[in-house]
Amino acid sequence: MDPRFTAAWQKLRARRLGSTFLVIATLTLGILIGTVITYGVKGKEPSPNSSDATPLQMPAPQQLSNAFSQIAKQLEPTVVNINTESTIKPPKRRRPAPGQGQGQDDDPFQDFFDRFFGSPGQGGQGGDGGQGGGPEGMRQRSLGSGVIVDPKGYIVTNAHVVEKADRIRVKLMDDPQGSNGHDAKVIGVDRETDLAVIKVETSRPLPAAKLGNSDSMNVGDWVLAIGSPFGLEESVTAGIVSAKGRNIVPRQQFQSFIQTDAAINPGNSGGPLVNMNGEVIGINTAIFTQSSGYQGVGFAMPSSTVLTVYNQLISPEHRVTRGSIGIEFNAIPNPAVARVYGVNDGVTVANVRAGSPADQAGLKVGDTITGIDGKALKSGDELVNYISSLKPGAKAKVNYVRSGKEGSTTVTIADRAKLFSDRVGDEDEAADNNQPQDTKLGVTVRNITPDIASRLDIPANKGVIVQDVKASSFGEDVGISRGDVVLEINRQPVNSEEDFRKVQAGLKSGQDVVFLVRQGRGRNAGTIFLAGTLP
Repeated sequence: MDPRFTAAWQKLRARRLGSTFLVIATLTLGILIGTVITYGVKGKEPSPNSSDATPLQMPAPQQLSNAFSQIAKQLEPTVVNINTESTIKPPKRRRPAPGQGQGQDDDPFQDFFDRFFGSPGQGGQGGDGGQGGGPEGMRQRSLGSGVIVDPKGYIVTNAHVVEKADRIRVKLMDDPQGSNGHDAKVIGVDRETDLAVIKVETSRPLPAAKLGNSDSMNVGDWVLAIGSPFGLEESVTAGIVSAKGRNIVPRQQFQSFIQTDAAINPGNSGGPLVNMNGEVIGINTAIFTQSSGYQGVGFAMPSSTVLTVYNQLISPEHRVTRGSIGIEFNAIPNPAVARVYGVNDGVTVANVRAGSPADQAGLKVGDTITGIDGKALKSGDELVNYISSLKPGAKAKVNYVRSGKEGSTTVTIADRAKLFSDRVGDEDEAADNNQPQDTKLGVTVRNITPDIASRLDIPANKGVIVQDVKASSFGEDVGISRGDVVLEINRQPVNSEEDFRKVQAGLKSGQDVVFLVRQGRGRNAGTIFLAGTLP
């Protein structure tokens, strides 16, 4: 081979090897630089180990909606629409029950009070003088709801839905369109809890709702309200339990409600409040509103109360029997009362009904009941619940504290309905125009004349009547109202304007002040404590 060719070939080969080496070196350098840059960006620490992490999962978006719809489908067949017809009757001269306000009937006492004492700044109250706002003899209709609790056709609703109705018609879910429904009859009514039981006759078993335990419900639990608001049948609204044990009507000791923000409107009354197990835990009864419509606050009677009332209303007597000893007390405890009367626990008696078991047993106003049948008491609800569960004629041992000394007595339980049968009646009440006396408490009082005492059905020499209460005064702050009768202040009897002036003259800023006040008219009256700390 030509030596010149061989030399050229070797030279070319050397160049190829050099190029290859250069390419490999360049790639190696690039990889090294990339690794250094990546390491610099991520930091000096190695990546954390996440092998034990559990991946998150997105729940089905319709899960909650399905729960509501399933409960609605389950309960809707058990919820009925109730239509009632009644005849408007002439107005009666009577007072409404204590704490129920003025609705449909005139208040003759207010007319007398305004005539002799002058109307308050915002005018008198008065009523519309009739039922339903129409002329006498006109037929009026109303709507409500109910829930079937027995396949035989027994339905729970509100007393105010069916009371005084001439005819009651119940429309079931599967009734044909345009049907007038089924005639129903009232089995029993309990005004104390505003509950009623009605019945429709049917040739087939009806779907019935299951009653749940309202005591197991907690604030924040989901609930559904089902009914016929404004006549719109099978309406379902959702909300939560907003509060428990709400007492919204003064001196109505058996109306302790579940509060909910599930929308409740006129026509929902008597329908069920349902938990997430599809159980009825309340009967929708009332709303708090300033517009006659839903404002986020509704009230239902707990199923624990419904069960007790229902079982008695379907009994042969068709009435609820509750025990009573004939005392009254403040539904909401006030610390000032406890401090003045010297007892931290128990129930301080504000009134003892004449001739009642408590009166016969020697209990007096100002006594603090601390126990009954060996059980310590911390609230009025505990006392009422225990006594009301006892049969009339039964005996109970009551422990009490009077002026710092402990005592005990035995009372015989009476039938509450009979004991307080005269709660609502016809009265003619009046007052004369003696000159009043003003006080530093912001309360204007006056003596009670024999004429006033006769009309108010109270002793002529006991208490002073409140003529006026100044706005933003101490008296207004603690709840004193025009027409109240002040009987005592800090356990000192007040039987005249002079007594009132002497007692209030000795009061000092920062001192607890407890009034014993008679509220209401005639046989509807009751006494309560009103208390606060003097500014």
